[in-house]
Amino acid sequence: QMRGRRLPRACGWSKTATEPPQRIDMRADALNTVAEIEKSLALLRQRLDWDTAQHRLEEFNARVEDPNLWDNPDNAQKLMRERQTLVDAMKTYTDIQQELADNIELIELGEMEGDAEVVKDAEAALKTLAARAAEKELEALLDGEADSNDTFLEINAGAGGTESCDWASILARMYVRWAEKKGYKVELQSTSAGEEAGIKSATYKISGHNAYGWLKTESGVHRLVRISPYDSSARRHTSFSSVWVYPVVDDNIEIDVSPNDIRIDTYRSSGAGGQHVNTTDSAVRITHIPTGIVVTSSEKSQHQNRDIAMKALKSRLYQLELDRRNAEINAQHEAKGEAGWGNQIRSYVLQPYQMVKDLRTSFETSDTQGVLDGDLDGFMAATLAMKVAGKSRAEAKGTD
Repeated sequence: QMRGRRLPRACGWSKTATEPPQRIDMRADALNTVAEIEKSLALLRQRLDWDTAQHRLEEFNARVEDPNLWDNPDNAQKLMRERQTLVDAMKTYTDIQQELADNIELIELGEMEGDAEVVKDAEAALKTLAARAAEKELEALLDGEADSNDTFLEINAGAGGTESCDWASILARMYVRWAEKKGYKVELQSTSAGEEAGIKSATYKISGHNAYGWLKTESGVHRLVRISPYDSSARRHTSFSSVWVYPVVDDNIEIDVSPNDIRIDTYRSSGAGGQHVNTTDSAVRITHIPTGIVVTSSEKSQHQNRDIAMKALKSRLYQLELDRRNAEINAQHEAKGEAGWGNQIRSYVLQPYQMVKDLRTSFETSDTQGVLDGDLDGFMAATLAMKVAGKSRAEAKGTD
C-alpha cells in the first residue's frame, strides 16, 4: 500500500549513502524534461488558439450536418479536411498534456513508495514524450499555404561527370529512405541515367501530410567530398548536385496555363538497358516558354505522361508565385544558379574525416552513414526553426 505521506526528498529510495545525490540529479533532470514539454505545450496551445478551438470544432460539426453539404463535393472535401486537421491538433495537445500529468503522478507515487523501477520508467517515458512534443511543436510551425501538400523533389547532377551523377543517385536514395521512414508514398516521375553510373536527374513525387513543409528546407546545392571510387589513383574529389522542391498543387489552388505559353514534345523514353526498356515515343517534355521551365515524365502511357508533366509544371509555377510572395525567406529559390561552390546549403565530407554540416544553421553530425540512410530530421528541424525565428537554432537558444 502507498504510504500516507511523502518521504523527504533527500531520503528518496536510496539504500546506500552515496545514492541520494544521484537521485537528486535524476529528479532535476526530470524537472528539466517536464519544463521542455510544458514549453512545447504552450506553443501548441498558442498555434491552435486553444481558447476558441472547441467553438470552431462545433461550427465545423454544424456545417458537416448540413444536408446540402455534398452538393459541392470539392468544398465538402475541403471542409472535412479542415475539420480533421483541427480534431487531430486538439487530440495531439490533450494527449501530450494527459501523458505528462500521468507520468508526473507516477514519479511522485514511485518516490512515495520507494519504487525505483517505477520512477525510472516514468522518467524514460517523459524523455520520449519530450521528443514527440518537440516534433509536434515544429509541425505546428508548418502553417504555410502549401506546407501540408504533397511535393515534387527534383535532383540534378552538377558539373563533374560520373562523380556528380553518382552523388545525385546517392542523394536520391537518401531522400527515398527519409520519406519511407516517415511513412510517405514515393513515386518516381522521371529519370535520366548517367553515362557510366548514377543519374543525371530524377524527379519524385512524395505524398504525405506536411511532405512539402519538411522537404522545402532541402532546396539548394549539396556538396560531397570523398575518395572517388572511380579514380584509380584514389584521390579526393568534390562533387555537387542540386535539390529543388516544389509543392504539388491540389484542386483547391487554380493555376492558369495558356496553351500558347507551352510547347509539348514527345520523345523516345529509355533507361539504362535491359528487357524493360521503354522503346515507344511515350515520354513527354513540356516547356513553359515565358519562364523557361522544363518538366518531363517518362511513364509508359503518353496520356498519363502529359497529365503528370502538366501537374509538375503547375507546381513549378505555383512555387514561383510563393517565392515572389516570400522573396526574403525563399531567396535560395530566386538565385539557384549552377550546382557549384556559390550556392551550397550543406556539405557532406566522407574523407579525410566524416562530417555533414548545414551551412545555413551550422547543424552538424559525424554520423555520415546515418544521414545518407535518411536520418535528416535534425537538419530539417534546425532549418525550419531558423526560418520561423529568422535566425539559427544556436542563436535562438543563445548557446555556444
